[in-house]
Amino acid sequence: MKEVKGKFEVKGTPAEASSVTKDLGLMHMKFEKKFDGHLSATGLVSMMGLMNKEIGSGGYVAIEKITGELDSKKGTFYMQHNSSMHKGSPKQSISVVPDSGTDDLTGIKGEMKIDIVDGQHFYTFTYEI
Repeated sequence: MKEVKGKFEVKGTPAEASSVTKDLGLMHMKFEKKFDGHLSATGLVSMMGLMNKEIGSGGYVAIEKITGELDSKKGTFYMQHNSSMHKGSPKQSISVVPDSGTDDLTGIKGEMKIDIVDGQHFYTFTYEI
């Protein structure tokens, strides 16, 4: 397994909520990301979640399409997010969707960790191809 780290920028916008999303009281967001470092790529994310800001607890699920270059290998792959927060303590599960890699990234497997420090976003991506 190889580990790469870097920064990313993220821009979020509310997405149109379906009747199911509305009925469940969930938020639906779209995020656009720009990764820098060994992962030079763009990410497009569709996320649904629920958050109680008063106590700092909630959860979200998302699918992310990442397109670009990873250590000089070009292609696209998808990440599956399933993360939660319990009273401010995060628990992350962000992994490559099996068999989603294309081109030079065919066969990619891995997991990503996201850290937010002073409003800046950082990733640690552990992977193998």
